[in-house]
Amino acid sequence: MTTPAPPRPGVPLHRLEVPTPTILPFAIGTFDTIGSASRADYPHRHTFHEIAYVTGGRGTHVVDLVPRPLRPPHLFFVTPGQVHFWHRVTGLNGWVILFEDDFLIGHAGDRDVVRELSAQPRLRPTRGAAPGLAELVAEMMREYAAQAEGFVPVLRSYLHVLILRAARLAAEAGEAREDAARQDPVAGRSASIASRFVRLLDDPDPAERTVGAYADRLGVSVGYLNDVVKASTGRTPGLLIRRAQAVEAKRLLAGSDLTVRQVADRVGFADPAYFCRFFRRETGRTPGDYRRDIRAKHHDGRVLSIDLPDWPA
Repeated sequence: MTTPAPPRPGVPLHRLEVPTPTILPFAIGTFDTIGSASRADYPHRHTFHEIAYVTGGRGTHVVDLVPRPLRPPHLFFVTPGQVHFWHRVTGLNGWVILFEDDFLIGHAGDRDVVRELSAQPRLRPTRGAAPGLAELVAEMMREYAAQAEGFVPVLRSYLHVLILRAARLAAEAGEAREDAARQDPVAGRSASIASRFVRLLDDPDPAERTVGAYADRLGVSVGYLNDVVKASTGRTPGLLIRRAQAVEAKRLLAGSDLTVRQVADRVGFADPAYFCRFFRRETGRTPGDYRRDIRAKHHDGRVLSIDLPDWPA
């Protein structure tokens, strides 16, 4: 029920296609009935929201370069513009719910909630909550299949309840993390600082992309930031900053017509020549070669990618 948009340079963009798009910008089904695009193993973006309730399977779900190993049951929220794909997944089972912003009419606040939920690594329903979620999604499936009179507002109501229950799970998970932090305040603060640093890397226009600048924003010393980030992620802040810059540069080179100088400026390099050396060191190619290779692959009909790492399953 989802098909790739017309060819364009950059990460493939999937649009929501339903039998009655002017009436119902919404679709629901299993991974099998929705189609192969629901389990795409190449990086792509959506113009719509996706909620995946995974009840079985092994592998990894990668969202904006963050690998999220499957340990079902899981709820995943993906919002328009996020890059995601399923990596080395086998036995993937569950349901997929697709909808556009327009379908949230009547519950406008749900848009913000869904976007907040998309920042969660994954939501894992408790043993007590999982059956209720499964039954709620099954009811949505039955309502969508029958399409009896008044089924659209019923589906909107079911979706609203699902979003509220997911938000409740996220709040409970947050409370559990806070309890752990209270029991071990030092470890709790360290984990919080590391998590905030990783979120700051998503800022598209930070004032300065240096470890010192991020440490100042977080109110800690450079040494402390290095220690907590290395302990939490296994990588240094400097490495994560460079990786974030390289990934954003790839996105801009692949999906825009900005010049190399403009791309360099967008990702924090005042000197285009230095940016070119940085990009080649990080990717093995010059910015121009990377852009030509991506567009050549596009013209050859091969799958487009922003060269994400080969995440282990």
